[in-house]
Amino acid sequence: MRDLTAVVYALQALSLVFGLTLIAGVIVNYLKRPEVAGTWLESHFDWQIRTFWWLLLWGVLGLASAIVFVGLLILLGAAIWFVYRVVRGWIALNDRRPIGPH
Repeated sequence: MRDLTAVVYALQALSLVFGLTLIAGVIVNYLKRPEVAGTWLESHFDWQIRTFWWLLLWGVLGLASAIVFVGLLILLGAAIWFVYRVVRGWIALNDRRPIGPH
């Protein structure tokens, strides 16, 4: 399951170029979530799922307010935050550590 978790991080990273891979990743998370319950990988699945939903929220808010300049700042902030979460999660996975709730 560790390899599958890495695949989801890769799908998240690829979504910066091919947006639909983010959706594929979260589908994998939800389908395989029961198999990681109670393991250190569960924290990564939760992290990846939360990343998806928060990015979706910030993306919608950013697009809705893009008429004014603040929307572009929201989208930029969301993109930076997303990259941070993917990198931080992937590093923790590589170190075989659970990821924190931050």
